[in-house]
Amino acid sequence: MSLGQQLAPHLPLLRRYARALTGSQDQGDRYVRATLEAIVAAPEEFPSDVDARLGLYRTFHAIWNSANYDVVDDDTPNSAAAAEAIARARLARMSPLSRQALLLTAMEGFSPEDAAYLIDVDTEELETLVSDALAEIEKQTRARVLIIEDEPMIAMDIETIVRDLGHEVTGVAVTRDEAVALAMEDRPGLVLADIQLADDSSGIDAVKDILAQFSVPVIFITAFPERLLTGERPEPTFLITKPFQRSTVKAAISQALFFDEATLPTE
Repeated sequence: MSLGQQLAPHLPLLRRYARALTGSQDQGDRYVRATLEAIVAAPEEFPSDVDARLGLYRTFHAIWNSANYDVVDDDTPNSAAAAEAIARARLARMSPLSRQALLLTAMEGFSPEDAAYLIDVDTEELETLVSDALAEIEKQTRARVLIIEDEPMIAMDIETIVRDLGHEVTGVAVTRDEAVALAMEDRPGLVLADIQLADDSSGIDAVKDILAQFSVPVIFITAFPERLLTGERPEPTFLITKPFQRSTVKAAISQALFFDEATLPTE
């Protein structure tokens, strides 16, 4: 099997990670493209002593660190540039390594040992970084959250997680129309949206309707993330895979709010 064939199944999840880390689909996808270009240019340098996914993420982190967070093309949308500026303003409160450590373990599912390898620290330091990230989450500005989910048990689970994090739930919608109505009635600061809804309507369409009225960070929830991570069209920046762990939802919410201007501390 060629190196390209080994890497292909892991690219969608790398896109998810890159987008969550940068807070932008465009920025994240640029880092992934830069990673692939580096591998194609020097395949002999690709880590051969670990599995393909670890090697891919390790190469990504080498690009991320060498680029110093500045992989920006001339056509970067204003929204992406704004998100980057907001993130930079937050870096004094939460180090990049802390965010990477949390996302790698909580969202991407790497073991502490593998995550430590990816960001080139020892396991003890990795665990400290994750603790630092979780402590920072506790200080994060609280948000008002709209949940769009048609499965009652899943909706209840998400609502419990959101409330336990200290956020307020503005409502739980099960259809596209209900989601839009709730958003217009009580504007949320964050939306958590399933893809398939009760009346066969689309959570994606519901979110498009909401975003046409006002800007709000969105986290999509789906059992088939690879369908939304092709890199070929506007897609979610933040994505949770079903079935999800509490830590995954917590990390995704924290990262989405990290890049949201409305929650940027004013001190």
